[in-house]
Amino acid sequence: MTRKTKAAQKKPAVPKVPKEEKEQVRARKAAGLDYALTVDGHGRERLINGTAEAERKLEKSQSGVVRVRTVDPLVGISSLTWQQREAGKRYRDEFEAFSSVGAKGIAYQVRVDGGALGGGIPAKAIDTGRAFKKATDAIGHWDVSSVVQAVCCSGSSISEVAKQVDESRDVVVKLLKIGLDNLAVEYGILVPRRPRVA
Repeated sequence: MTRKTKAAQKKPAVPKVPKEEKEQVRARKAAGLDYALTVDGHGRERLINGTAEAERKLEKSQSGVVRVRTVDPLVGISSLTWQQREAGKRYRDEFEAFSSVGAKGIAYQVRVDGGALGGGIPAKAIDTGRAFKKATDAIGHWDVSSVVQAVCCSGSSISEVAKQVDESRDVVVKLLKIGLDNLAVEYGILVPRRPRVA
């Protein structure tokens, strides 16, 4: 056999799955969105091309929380200052730390001593819960707090929040800025302004 016939008899090479697609498949499995996946001819799980679901980008954090995020809402609002963006990111980090640490479940077969020391809620969970509550209290009014939590913690866009609270986008952006300014003062990023005395 000549080299040409040997090359013609070789099996075709299996195309590699792009790294970004592999990450999206893993994130969808972690989020329980298996309906958005298909199996190709080589037995590998892939995104279904040409669908709106395949266009969405999921982001999996180190704590295991999966979020749908095409653009960070804090980056998408051009009128925010760097202090407001930094405060929003810190608040999001505290939320993720609080939601990832918690009391662990115990199997029914395990004997439990009700008076044992070291049981119950871990100290780290209590500390992260206190830090998140302190930051939430610093935001102020519950209307402002709900807007900040929707944008920073849930990753909702300004348009989505405006529909939820039935207000205009300008009002929602103003509420978000007020809440982020209060957070920036709480975190020490921004020095509070003193009121002018007439």
